[in-house]
Amino acid sequence: MGFEVWPEAIELGELFKEQGYELALVGGPVRDLLLHRPSHDLDFCTSARPEEFEPILRKWGNGFWDMGRKFGTLGAMKKRADGSEIGVEVTTYRSDKYDPDSRKPEVNYGDSLEGDLSRRDFTVNAMALRVPECEFVDPFGGANDINKKILRTPVDPRQSFDDDPLRMMRAVRFVAQLGFRIEPETAEAITDMVDRIEIVSAERVRDELTKLLMSDDPHAGIEALVESGLADIVLPEIPALQLELDEHHRHKDVFQHTLMVVDRAIALETGPDGPVPAPDLTLRLAALMHDVGKPRTRRFEAGGKVSFHHHDLVGAKMTRKRLKALRFDHHIVEDVADLVALHLRFHGYIDEPWTDAAVRRYVRDAGHLYHRLNRLTRADATTQNKRKARMFAEAMDDMEARVIELKKKEDIDAIRPDLDGDEIMKILGLTPGREVGRARKHMLDYRLDNGPVEHDVAVAELKRWYAEEGAAA
Repeated sequence: MGFEVWPEAIELGELFKEQGYELALVGGPVRDLLLHRPSHDLDFCTSARPEEFEPILRKWGNGFWDMGRKFGTLGAMKKRADGSEIGVEVTTYRSDKYDPDSRKPEVNYGDSLEGDLSRRDFTVNAMALRVPECEFVDPFGGANDINKKILRTPVDPRQSFDDDPLRMMRAVRFVAQLGFRIEPETAEAITDMVDRIEIVSAERVRDELTKLLMSDDPHAGIEALVESGLADIVLPEIPALQLELDEHHRHKDVFQHTLMVVDRAIALETGPDGPVPAPDLTLRLAALMHDVGKPRTRRFEAGGKVSFHHHDLVGAKMTRKRLKALRFDHHIVEDVADLVALHLRFHGYIDEPWTDAAVRRYVRDAGHLYHRLNRLTRADATTQNKRKARMFAEAMDDMEARVIELKKKEDIDAIRPDLDGDEIMKILGLTPGREVGRARKHMLDYRLDNGPVEHDVAVAELKRWYAEEGAAA
């Protein structure tokens, strides 16, 4: 089999061979070679123990790390002549096994490449390339499964998922990343063993979910996550969107709508120089979670109508709780929850274009999420009615154009009251406290309603408000 192999892999193989150790390129990089996909970091396995191959890596690379030493893994980085870098991780032949009640894998060293491959997650990742000889090793038919585009475990799937339950999440992630389907026996094992995912740490589940969402086709991965039953445990808000249609079929299948919104949001991401460079995790999570409040707020009204009042605010609370449980970074949790809370905000504009004050408030409340919010709002407009779709798009275009014009006249991204707290205290003769806060809030509202005004106009307004309302309160 002909391969164009990284010269660094051959070079590293020579160094290991000189010391009498086996080295093989394994897993994703080998799979990606067959799929003609780029692979930026290289994974190897070896017969050597970490303390034996550490000197080799230090000699080969320009940088070295050992965070994975307790798992038998060491890493190195090498700078190329063109200024780019290549990273490698080398792991002693091993197996990972879980104690039934543990969230962390135990590490057992193995003694052969074939044994190591048998313990990997799927046949398409259980191929290797011995270096420096470039001997292709494929004991479980991974190359054939790549051609068939199927995911299958090298050993009995129940044993494989019992050894490391996270492999079930990896299966649905590869559906999204590679466009493969899960082979029936493997899919059945996942469905039968979904409860086993509960012993895996939230951080590891989150990382797989993130990779799924940042892939080329999250739609297929989300469907696989739900169909497998895994979502019932790791992201139960999503399968809950599969609401039964009311008897008159007057509202959409919320789950299918959500998948459409995810697709549309991804299509609205920008290039690297745009405001929302693809792939954007915050926008994709918001698209996935934007309607999770609907099942809890669904009401059947007179005349067969269905309502979901306040599903935006209920959904924001649910989103915050779920993303915290999955250990997402605080800023992602808050940003995604804010987008869910704001995703209906624009809809009033279509019926009656806003005043400049309302536009300023929209921009201020969206803050740094303004461009993502507009894209989420556009993605959510999935109506099949062409007239309504055109009216919505034109209204959003109009609002965005008005924001551009307002920004030419004033800094609406960072609106502040025309008078700060110190000035307010000095003018009104106040000391720090609740009254100053109320006065500042009034001046912010005045600024949003009227735009920037002269200093003496702001002072006059503050005194008027305080005389009429502030002091009385």
